[in-house]
Amino acid sequence: MKKFKDLDCVLLIDDDRFINLAHSKAVERASIGVEVKAINNVKDALDYLTSSGTYETVEGPSRPGIIFLDINMPGLTGWDFMDMYHQLDETYKAKVIVVMLTTSLNPDDHQRALADGHIVDFLHKPLRPEMVLELAERYFETHDLTVTT
Repeated sequence: MKKFKDLDCVLLIDDDRFINLAHSKAVERASIGVEVKAINNVKDALDYLTSSGTYETVEGPSRPGIIFLDINMPGLTGWDFMDMYHQLDETYKAKVIVVMLTTSLNPDDHQRALADGHIVDFLHKPLRPEMVLELAERYFETHDLTVTT
């Protein structure tokens, strides 16, 4: 298992519970030692990000290092999430990367994602373990798990 500094949790935001389950399994199969939080709507996702100590680890509260965000959701969309995310205090966004994970083939969506300063990639579903590992290796420093006695 590989472990990455500042990557203790991955947040999935997709209205489809089955997709969230499948993507949770993909993150687990990437073997990067993170907790996975799956949320099916924008409001709850923003509440989760701004709550105190979103996820408790033995070391204390942890925030997601990677957010996988669907574009097309009923009600508030992935773009609505990004509009509200931009308004958040920087402390909620520190050391977090946002990845659009979608079925959209619309080139305008791709261009809009690339133009957003917080979205680092635009990927097509389904999420696969190698995609998760590649993102972790690209954006997070490897955490030394060497145990000394």
